[in-house]
Amino acid sequence: MTPHKIRLWSIGFFFCLIHTVQGQTGNIAAEAKISASTALSEMYLPENVADGIIGTPATGEWACEGVTTDWGYIRFPWIELRWDKPRKINRIVLYDRPSGKEFTAGGKLMFSDGSLIWVNRIPDNGEGKEIRFDTKTVDWVKFQVTDGNGKDLGLSEMEVFAAPEDNNDFVAWVDPYIETNRGRYLFFITGSRPFGMVGAAPLTRNKNQNGGGYNYNDEYILGFEQIHSWMLGGLEIMPAPAVIDPTKGQEGWKSAFRHEDEIVQPGYQRVYLRDHHIWTELTATERVSFYRFRFIRNMEAQVLMNLGGYVSNVQMEKAHVTQVSDTGIEGYFSTTDRFWGGPKEVKVFFAAEFDKAFKRLDGWTGKERFRDIPEIEGDSTGVTAIYDVQGGDLLQMKIAISYTSVENARNNLDAECPYWDFDKVHGESLKVWNDWLGKIEVKGGSREQKIKFYTDLWHVLLGRQKINDINGDYPDRTSGNREGTFTDAEFKIKTLPKDKNGNLKFNMYNSDAWWLTQWNLNVLWGLAWPEVMDEMSASMVQYAVNGGLLPRGPSGGGYSYIMTGSPATNLIAATFQKGLLTKIDKQTAYDKIKESLLPGGMLGDAGDIRFYTENGYWPGNAGITLEAAFQDYALSQMAKALGKKKDYNFFSKRAAGWKTLFHPEQKLVFPKDRNGNFLHSEPLSGEGWIEANAWQATWSVSHQIDELAVLMGGEDVLCEKLNYAFEMAEDDDFVFAYNDGYVSYANQPGCSNAHVFNYAGKPWLTQYWVRKVKEQAYGGITPDLGYGGHDEDQGQMGGVSALMAIGLFSLDGNVSENPVYDITSPVFDEVIIKLDPDYYTGTEFRIITHNNSMDNMYIQKALLNGKEHTKFWFPHEVFQKGGSLELYLGPEPNMQWGTKD
Repeated sequence: MTPHKIRLWSIGFFFCLIHTVQGQTGNIAAEAKISASTALSEMYLPENVADGIIGTPATGEWACEGVTTDWGYIRFPWIELRWDKPRKINRIVLYDRPSGKEFTAGGKLMFSDGSLIWVNRIPDNGEGKEIRFDTKTVDWVKFQVTDGNGKDLGLSEMEVFAAPEDNNDFVAWVDPYIETNRGRYLFFITGSRPFGMVGAAPLTRNKNQNGGGYNYNDEYILGFEQIHSWMLGGLEIMPAPAVIDPTKGQEGWKSAFRHEDEIVQPGYQRVYLRDHHIWTELTATERVSFYRFRFIRNMEAQVLMNLGGYVSNVQMEKAHVTQVSDTGIEGYFSTTDRFWGGPKEVKVFFAAEFDKAFKRLDGWTGKERFRDIPEIEGDSTGVTAIYDVQGGDLLQMKIAISYTSVENARNNLDAECPYWDFDKVHGESLKVWNDWLGKIEVKGGSREQKIKFYTDLWHVLLGRQKINDINGDYPDRTSGNREGTFTDAEFKIKTLPKDKNGNLKFNMYNSDAWWLTQWNLNVLWGLAWPEVMDEMSASMVQYAVNGGLLPRGPSGGGYSYIMTGSPATNLIAATFQKGLLTKIDKQTAYDKIKESLLPGGMLGDAGDIRFYTENGYWPGNAGITLEAAFQDYALSQMAKALGKKKDYNFFSKRAAGWKTLFHPEQKLVFPKDRNGNFLHSEPLSGEGWIEANAWQATWSVSHQIDELAVLMGGEDVLCEKLNYAFEMAEDDDFVFAYNDGYVSYANQPGCSNAHVFNYAGKPWLTQYWVRKVKEQAYGGITPDLGYGGHDEDQGQMGGVSALMAIGLFSLDGNVSENPVYDITSPVFDEVIIKLDPDYYTGTEFRIITHNNSMDNMYIQKALLNGKEHTKFWFPHEVFQKGGSLELYLGPEPNMQWGTKD
């Protein structure tokens, strides 16, 4: 093997490699016994349709021994795939031979169940023709060519994909395409592990939100980004022919692609770059992205790395790249101009390695190109590794990142991925995702509900990323001067504490705001992934230890000041109350929460905090008042548990101050000015609220619904008023933009509303509206709809959706001294939550429903661990010991159940 040219590996070895990948991606063609009408020669055997070599001329093809006549007869061949046991399938992709002489234009797919599908207009360039259908259970599938041109007809590949029902894993149920037309850039991350530092995925639309990142509607891939994190992005790569000028940017090197021959799943993606004739696969460890490129044509190729310009939410600049060998490059660049604020500059360090020596390393800065360079630097800068390749050749690339140093990036690469086994890394990623997703197993329900549920869980485990290196080093940017929402942060490198065995006690995280996560992530994580709550809480407290403030949404190791209040309070308090706070000192955690809620803390301006303390409300803003009141309640409960009576009294009193904003005529909460006057009396106005209005957010006094009922005139009045709000929102599927509508489940402030009825004496209304919201707002599984089509944020809407699906909630976000779970009717027949033995004494908790259906949404009776249970809630203490909750459902409400103390 020459140092500057890749040669195709032996066909035998290559076939084994591809066979492994197909099993992991759902393609079961290689597991079948394959036969055909004829074969042209030993080079064109039937089994080649399952070898993974697609669209490469004269390589990996099946062709029949053709016969033609003067009068137009053509021998039409057939090929059959037969499995040794019945398989459930729902998708087939056919690839014609790429030869221009022979063209398989159409045919029919025949199945062992007696069904038949006609296939027309198969592309004649070797690209895929996708055929989707309702799930079939078959022993064999046969493709009969019925139209073509030329002599030796055949196929380059025939992929047969198992339906999710056929797989023994949870990954198969995840659909990453859901709501990609509406979502943020950080929610289509196929090349990642749960909360991993690196997040590799293609970029199709270079914007932040509202269909940014990967958008299902787009036809071009602009590049592949290694970072998809809250206000962090970049490190873009792209394989392409070397004739493409990289100085023209994304519009110059972009390539068309199609979903028809794409594979997307947690931990893996495969896509064909049609303009470049390159198959691209990606997977990842926690800190290393791993690519495999297969070139279909002979060409001089390049793999370019772009380190300049705008990507998703940040600007890349000040790059420096060094060639360290004929296979490796290292460097760094700065990210600036974050849209939402945060540290003005965050450096990203990287180490990249190829498995073959490149012919040379070229580069560019602005419009100027450089050839065969040892290093380069600049603001609009990149490098490109040049190779000579032939059709069928493979090239692999690994990229590790660090937020502290090049040395740590290299160490991350060497420690996490020291080998060149793409399939091993892919297989490990698949196992990791299956283990994490499988912590909650569901049975029954519709196929669509199951797809949505595991996609929800994927989002819940995807939206926040580690920022520390494998050795524990992490960036600290908590000191510096604040300028609006930005900070002129000082960069320090700190190291996380280790336990007696030398393992990191916890990791540090990048995160969007913890704003109102008490109604989603704080509850759901604690059920199945308690260590996540422990980790996140420890990380947030460590930020406060470093910089004095409990962060709202930390970015790059510093503060971003996104949203309002001190929302991490609720996360840490819930972690403490559930007995999960083990990775950080409890007293330190308490002290940092308390500091953040007092003048000088993250809660807000010191003067406003003093005004709030003295007057009971936040001047000019009812939204912040309700947030602060609930955070005060959370800390008061923590103070009570720790025996801090003075603090308990102080924060309990402040937690009740929201009552000063109750409007007696409107019977809703309204904002007041500093003089005590209501700002307005329009309940649908967003003035004086945070992304809400009086109708949506009055109910967010989760800790004192009983007091709200008293002010309104009783529980019946409260339920009547809230029920009216739901009725007014139903025709719009309970989805509205910021500040609009009576009830909106497309944004955080309204995400607890349906569960309020439980606490006002009418739990059957909670059961009814939870089912309605789950179906209408969160029932979609299309690229357009899945989370209301508005703003999924960082898994929060997915968290609400998942909790509704399994029939559990916590109106107070588990921050009370004795945390409980509220009960609603699950959409599944059985839910099995596997308990973490490091945190819980039990092994699993089962939720079993009887007579479950779309119409049977009302709880008739319940059994908790075999005994009759008449409350609408049960304690976390019972949950953590394991056991079962059985729910008997019916079509009419049982107005006696759940109303007894």
